Amino acid sequence: MRDSDTFTAHATRCRQEADAATLDNVRDRSLRAEAAWAAMAERSLKSETARDAREARPLEEVAPEVFLPTGR
Repeated sequence: MRDSDTFTAHATRCRQEADAATLDNVRDRSLRAEAAWAAMAERSLKSETARDAREARPLEEVAPEVFLPTGR
């Protein structure tokens, strides 16, 4: 499970807690927590997407100097 999945699950749980809350302060706290978890999930997803794209690049493209002829 990736971090973004974990953060999204936490946000969902906080939303459920907010929906079930009977006290305003508890609902507000849960909604703030949901927003924080959702923001972390979004940032994490961007990082994961960039990492996946970077790792998918062929090694020749990432480090072409390794593949240059040595003249031997």
